[in-house]
Amino acid sequence: MFSIDNIFRGAHTALITPFTSTGAVDIGAFKRLVEYQIESGIDGLVPCGTTGESSTLTHDEHDRVIALTVEYADGRVPVIAGTGSNATVEAVQLSQHAEQAGVDAVLLVNPYYVKPTQKGLYLHFKAVAESISIPCIVYNIEGRTGVNLENETLYRLMSENKNIVGVKEASGSLEQMKNLISLRHDEFVVLCGDDNMTVDLIEAGGNGVVSVAANLIPRQMTEMVHNALDGNIKQARELENRLMPFFKACFVETNPIPIKTAMAMRGWCQEAFRLPMCSLSRDEHYNVIREAIDKLEIPEFNA
Repeated sequence: MFSIDNIFRGAHTALITPFTSTGAVDIGAFKRLVEYQIESGIDGLVPCGTTGESSTLTHDEHDRVIALTVEYADGRVPVIAGTGSNATVEAVQLSQHAEQAGVDAVLLVNPYYVKPTQKGLYLHFKAVAESISIPCIVYNIEGRTGVNLENETLYRLMSENKNIVGVKEASGSLEQMKNLISLRHDEFVVLCGDDNMTVDLIEAGGNGVVSVAANLIPRQMTEMVHNALDGNIKQARELENRLMPFFKACFVETNPIPIKTAMAMRGWCQEAFRLPMCSLSRDEHYNVIREAIDKLEIPEFNA
C-alpha cells in the first residue's frame, strides 16, 4: 500500500478499456497499455472510469478489469478504481470488490441521471465510504451526471468521513476549484479532471490530474505535471502549450471516442466501442486527431 501523498500527487491515467472486434475486453491490449504507462513513469492508474467506458461494462467485466489492473501494476504504482454508480447499493458492491482486489483507493462519481439533492449526495458518498476501509476520492463532473457537488457539501464530507480524502474536480470552474482549495484541510487532495486546466489548478494549489491524454502521452503528461508541482511553472506552461492541440483533439467528440481513436491510430488498440458509444461521427475529426498526434511525433506501437 502507498501513503496518501504518494497515491495522489502527480499524473494518473484514466485508462481506456480496449475491446476486440467482437466486442470482448481485449486483455492483451490492456496489459500492454498498463505496462506502457508504468514504463513511461506515470504516477497512478485509474481503471473503469468514464474514459474506461465503465457504463458499458458488465459487473463481471468491471470487477475483472480492476483486478487485472492490480495484477499488472504489481505494486509499482497506485491503482485508483472507478466504482461509482447511480445506485448507492451498487456503488457499495463495486467498491467492496475493488477493496478485496487490492486497489489503493476508489473513485466515486456523482450519481448520474437521478439528479440527487446535496443531502442525497452527502448520504450517498457517506454510505459508500463507510462500507470500505480504503481511501475514497469523490468525482465531481456535472456535465456527465447532471448535478454539481457543491463545495459546502464536499467540505462536510471531508470533515466527517476520514477516508474521503480527495476529489477529482471536473466541474470546469476554476473559481470553484480555487474556493475548494481555500476550504480544504491540509491532507485533502484536489485532482484536476480536465487536462487543459491542470497547470492552472496546480498553480492554485492542486495536487495533480486524472488524465485522458496520458493514455497516449504518459511521459509528456508526467513531465508537465511534475514541473508544475515543483514550481517550474514556465516549463510546465511550455509543455502545456505544446500539448494543448492534443488536449483539444481529445474532446472533439464525446470522451473516450477521440482518445481511443488516437490510440488505435498508433496501434495500441482497435477502434472498437460498445453502443451507444461509437466511432467518430465526422471525417474531419479524424484529421484533427491525426494532425495533433503527428505534431507530437508519437511513434506507433510495435509489438
